[in-house]
Amino acid sequence: MNDIRVLVVDDSAAVRAMLLRELSACEGITACSAGNVHEAEAVLEEGCIDVVTLDMGMPYMDSLSFLAGLMEKEPVPVIAMSSLAAQDRESAVEALELGAAGVVHKPGGPFSVEDVIGELEGMIRSAAVLPAGSVTAVSRRLKARAETAVWKGRLPPVHWTDGIIAAGAGEGGVPAFEALFMHLPPDFPPVLAVIHMPEDFTGSFAGRLDRLCAVHVKLASDGEDVLPGTVYLAPGGHVMQVGKQGTRRVLRIRSMHDQGGLSSAADVLFISAAAAAGSRCTAVLLTGAGADGARGMKAVRDAGGFTIAQDEATSLFFDMPRHALSLGAVCQSAPLSSIPLLIAQKNTGV
Repeated sequence: MNDIRVLVVDDSAAVRAMLLRELSACEGITACSAGNVHEAEAVLEEGCIDVVTLDMGMPYMDSLSFLAGLMEKEPVPVIAMSSLAAQDRESAVEALELGAAGVVHKPGGPFSVEDVIGELEGMIRSAAVLPAGSVTAVSRRLKARAETAVWKGRLPPVHWTDGIIAAGAGEGGVPAFEALFMHLPPDFPPVLAVIHMPEDFTGSFAGRLDRLCAVHVKLASDGEDVLPGTVYLAPGGHVMQVGKQGTRRVLRIRSMHDQGGLSSAADVLFISAAAAAGSRCTAVLLTGAGADGARGMKAVRDAGGFTIAQDEATSLFFDMPRHALSLGAVCQSAPLSSIPLLIAQKNTGV
């Protein structure tokens, strides 16, 4: 089997050297580098790259424009690398929206190369095995999202009862969540959402969604009440559960740092939602690598709830929906553009 060929694009010679050293030491990975987008374009023209890592904070160079052009002309899986600077975090979220397969911290400051290399290696290996055409499909999904935006405001009037929508996503989840939440009216039942994303980026993501959507989107806080008209996004590096306090439903947020990451964030949320809402729970599992969400979806379906999985054609990574389907946990598999209406029909009796 051929090595995975990785192109590191970063204006810092020191960072390039660190990443080349660490990635080249990983079995089955060969790395090269470019100091700017023009050098990167020249390497990519040779057609020998499987995955690109892209610094989001290069001065005098527009990483997002480069990424958008790459997705349109010769799609290659891209992993965004971001510092903790606010502008870089915002750019990283936009990169995920444009189709980047993931985001990791850039070595430097509080993060050493040893801190990030394990996560980066895992993302590279996942991105390298994307089915042929998956990355190309990103631009088609973005166009489809724009075309289906006419749904916004056209969902049936919502007469909120006591239903809860729980949504989980992994890699590819940024454009999927955006496409889903943009169609929800401001009086929609509460939505509890988890996404596999580093902690430092979820605040920027929630703020971006709140600006784009009619429904209110916020970063969830421990102990707050669950109310209609709001999407509660779990902070990265944490799991979110919903519990009962009398007639109230309350969120519980706890760290996952001591439990090996976010590999079970959707499962934890779905299982708690099934216990709190039973047949009045709707669980939605979107694109993502790994098996997270499958057991939780089964718990929701066993409790009489309604479960929806994004279909393969519109998923960047189909692992998470596929595992749920294999467990018999999915009531309906559907393209992303159909999911908002399915949720509305289930929660309004239409």
